[in-house]
Amino acid sequence: MGFFLETMIGGLMTGMLYSLVALGFVLIFKASGVFNFAQGAMVLFAALAMARFSEWIPAALHIESKLLGNLLAFVGAMAVMVAAAWLIERLVLRKLVNQGEITLLMATLGVTHFLDGVGQTVFGNDIYKIDVGMPKDPIFLLESMFEGGVLVNQEDIFAALIAAALVALLSLFFQKTATGRALRAVADDHQAAQSIGIPLSRIWVIVWSVAGFVALVAGIIWGSKLGVQFSLSLVALKALPVIILGGLTSVPGAILGGLIIGVGEKLSEVYIGPFFGGGIEIWFAYVLALLFLLVRPQGLFGEKIIDRV
Repeated sequence: MGFFLETMIGGLMTGMLYSLVALGFVLIFKASGVFNFAQGAMVLFAALAMARFSEWIPAALHIESKLLGNLLAFVGAMAVMVAAAWLIERLVLRKLVNQGEITLLMATLGVTHFLDGVGQTVFGNDIYKIDVGMPKDPIFLLESMFEGGVLVNQEDIFAALIAAALVALLSLFFQKTATGRALRAVADDHQAAQSIGIPLSRIWVIVWSVAGFVALVAGIIWGSKLGVQFSLSLVALKALPVIILGGLTSVPGAILGGLIIGVGEKLSEVYIGPFFGGGIEIWFAYVLALLFLLVRPQGLFGEKIIDRV
């Protein structure tokens, strides 16, 4: 039982990180109707900026405090993501208003390759580390209930708590602030939102900036766990089956979908993987998403589309 709980807890914590990346997809799609295929590249780009700024800024300003250096690096990386959001809206989205979905998807594919190229040119293509002080030593929990206790990585606990806090803050932002309500109005109907004075271009910059902030936090956490390397964008794409499960327009769906996939892939790898030679964790999420597309294409919390003729 203890080993089962270890596996399940590890899956839940990984699932929270998947949910964090998936939130970027959901936020942009809700506010602009754009399926942002570049979200994985944004995670990588933000992580690269954070990793390199945490080296460059303390060296340039002769800062010895690690906390202050990381804080300034975070501010610098966030400024880069806001600038990227402004450029994407000004140079890409503004030119493609009212264009078809496939056109917008191809535009985000172009943004993906652009961010990959610029990231490699500006920040380099080595493997970099991000050290924000999260403890990495494992600890034993529930020793009084199970013999030997349950082994849990402290870094996973901190990462899951950070992801959960960010999800809660984003939910409050959407529900309680005027800007959040404006974002939801734009998501419901672009033309109606414009007719009551909501500036569409400003809203798009805000939502891409928020998605950039989410990508930065996700990039820091994943970079701390795995190192910042170009395979990080592929890890971030695990969020695609998450939003297929949860629904492309649902924030709660992104959370639940991430938890389902995180737990499912860990349990399947441990308990089913030995019968198939392992490797189930790599493709489990995509097969589960395919099955959902066949049975419930809109996802668990997605809006069911009914076409009347």
